[in-house]
Amino acid sequence: MEFVIILLKSLIIGGLLGFAAGAGAARMFHAPSTQGLGAFRTLGEMNACEGDPASHFSFGLGFFFNAWASAVGAGAFTQDVTHRVIPNWATAALLVKNKNVEETMHNPKKMGISGALIGMVLVAFLNTTAAAIPEALQVTAVAVLVPAATTLINIVMPVLFWLAAIDAGKRSGFWGTLFGAFAQMIMGNAVPGVVLGILVGKGVDEQGWTKITKIILTAAILLFVFSGFFRGFDLQMLESFRLDAPNWLNNLHDVFTVE
Repeated sequence: MEFVIILLKSLIIGGLLGFAAGAGAARMFHAPSTQGLGAFRTLGEMNACEGDPASHFSFGLGFFFNAWASAVGAGAFTQDVTHRVIPNWATAALLVKNKNVEETMHNPKKMGISGALIGMVLVAFLNTTAAAIPEALQVTAVAVLVPAATTLINIVMPVLFWLAAIDAGKRSGFWGTLFGAFAQMIMGNAVPGVVLGILVGKGVDEQGWTKITKIILTAAILLFVFSGFFRGFDLQMLESFRLDAPNWLNNLHDVFTVE
């Protein structure tokens, strides 16, 4: 009886959650004329998959394992469920029959319905498996799933996105490779850098070096500069070359370091 209650509640919650996530992600493509309801990173990641159903599915799959491990081990969902798994799987389901992104990924109604169905199945699966696994086995399950998800996200996904950047053209390949390398060194994951590289490269291909594309490039460079500074990457790089950091740089880090 308890299992049935968990299943029914999961179907209801998953349907509502999936509809909001799917429709919200689709509405992001119509901003600013229509108010978007998703997250900017969701928009960028979905664009990076370039309307390929296999890419959308594999991207969501990488974060699914992490979400599953979290549900089993901690009894809680991660934000990846709404930001990455549901939107990308809903898109993949629609693109299988129709490759036109304007009629599928950009359509809030279709994405809402697809997201609702995906959400019902996904949330029901996560909740029922988490409830069915004995507490003693949860530790073992997490020990297996988390390393698998980490490998997929940190090793497999960067390679897939890098190949997508190269396939998108010379400019996207160049900027994707360059920013991906910086992201790997600074953040430990190349995916954000490759996505930014694709955004810059495709923007230049379509619009040329306009004010907007220059602003995007400048913002991306500043992102790496600030990220590297606050992560202490600059000091680590100087250390690797056996160079002493200047006093002003050490003092600057001391000001922004929280003990």
